[in-house]
Amino acid sequence: MERKLQALRTPRAAGLVGIIFALLLAAAIILVRLAIPDESGSVGGSWATDPSRRRTVQTALNLIPFAGIFFLWFMGAVRARIGEAEDKFFATVFLGSGLLFVATLFGAAASAGGLLVTADASADGSQLQLWSFGRDFTFSLLTTYSMRMAAVFTFSTSNIGHRLGVLPRWLSFLGYLVALTLLLVTGSIAWSELVFPMWALVVSLYILVASFRPRPAPAVGS
Repeated sequence: MERKLQALRTPRAAGLVGIIFALLLAAAIILVRLAIPDESGSVGGSWATDPSRRRTVQTALNLIPFAGIFFLWFMGAVRARIGEAEDKFFATVFLGSGLLFVATLFGAAASAGGLLVTADASADGSQLQLWSFGRDFTFSLLTTYSMRMAAVFTFSTSNIGHRLGVLPRWLSFLGYLVALTLLLVTGSIAWSELVFPMWALVVSLYILVASFRPRPAPAVGS
């Protein structure tokens, strides 16, 4: 009885924590994009010396740790849902890419936090170069490395969900498309990294809704 209740709770847990993660990450990405320009010709310290932009970045940095925590919960709930049927290869890729995604996401947040600390110094030439370096380093971690790991995680999750029948075909192919977008487009097109939290939101909503559907009764004699 306890095992049956756990099997019923796991999809709902994955859906709930996945929704929270998607909303937190999307909000953090939007706030960072609005506050920190990534154009190469922009002045390196302009955003860091603007109090309103600094508050916006600080708000985003406060959201990222919670987004990472809920993402880890989401991974754990999905693995519990898969259970013993998981493929060793894709399970390893799933777990490794998810952990690297969180690590690089936290690295980007730490880099942006370091820029906020140095913003109180005088904006001389060396300080502007430091801000420019920190801005480029933050965006490289966010849009290049963390999103590439998110692409691998999306692909492995979609493949596992498709092979085990946990996800419908249309949602699995949507995941493949999102993974290709994160691999090939993110970094060159601004705001494209938002496709990852949007995908996570769609998957989480599907899992949550599916968990409330009544299961078909077993056939007589089976």
